[in-house]
Amino acid sequence: MSGDAAVDSQIRGFLDHLAVERGASPHTLAAYRRDLDRYRRHLGAAGVTDLASVSESHVEEFRTVLSTGDPDAGQRALAPSSVARALAAVRGLHRFATRDGVTLVDTAAAVRPPTPAKRLPKAVPVDRMIAMIESAGETETDTEPARLRNRAMLELLYASGARATELLGLDVDDLDGLDHAEGGSVLLRGKGGKERVVPLGRPACDAVSAYLVRARPALAIQGGPALFVNSRGGRLSRQTLWNVVGDAARRTGLGQDISPHSFRHSFATHLLDGGADIRVVQELLGHSSVTTTQVYTLVTVDTLREVWAECHPRAR
Repeated sequence: MSGDAAVDSQIRGFLDHLAVERGASPHTLAAYRRDLDRYRRHLGAAGVTDLASVSESHVEEFRTVLSTGDPDAGQRALAPSSVARALAAVRGLHRFATRDGVTLVDTAAAVRPPTPAKRLPKAVPVDRMIAMIESAGETETDTEPARLRNRAMLELLYASGARATELLGLDVDDLDGLDHAEGGSVLLRGKGGKERVVPLGRPACDAVSAYLVRARPALAIQGGPALFVNSRGGRLSRQTLWNVVGDAARRTGLGQDISPHSFRHSFATHLLDGGADIRVVQELLGHSSVTTTQVYTLVTVDTLREVWAECHPRAR
């Protein structure tokens, strides 16, 4: 192979491995592809045409360029979180190449990504969350299909803690027991193809039922399995979901910082505030490690302090 064709081929093999054997989502694959394409260009500029020729200094230089930018190449510095994501892709590529026998030594193993500043998830207070959801539509009286759909989406986001991609990937058959008095459940497909069943309360069940009966038939004119569809009957896009959330946030006076992920943060925080065990919340969120879920315990420190002040013999 000539030029950087060998690196191209090795990157394609790694991405195929992520897609087929690791079950990586299209969103993850697209991000890795962008980061690794940037890495391929970096290696090409250094005259490296094969991963077997990469040294630790090449990876270190890539980390530096990501962190500081390269004005000559028109590249601006990336945020620490973006640098960490790009280096995760590079480290994964070299780890795969070593396991596959392409390289003898994993030259990226010792190159550590920057530690992003820990940001606490932003949880919306319960009363504001309910107001935001209710502003999207009225389950009992609305006749406009889009409003019924939007109300159902926001109810389901908050009730299940679903990621945006999980919500938009839902099919009608993923719902169960919407007419049960105690509530139903939804089957969510998370990262790596892992599935989990999350219970749903009556408000979410009622909103989704109203959408299925009074709105979706008018939208899904061409049929298809997708639960949430647009005016042409196709599966709803991420941009539309973001617009629905943003509009509801503005109507409730919550500003620009609310995203679909804010519903997931609020779901977890409100459960912990209500006394839920962290391992139960871990399962509901679909986290493989409880360490990932523990960030939400930082959000509830005020609640913990109040309980301690009320109950501990030496608090006063």
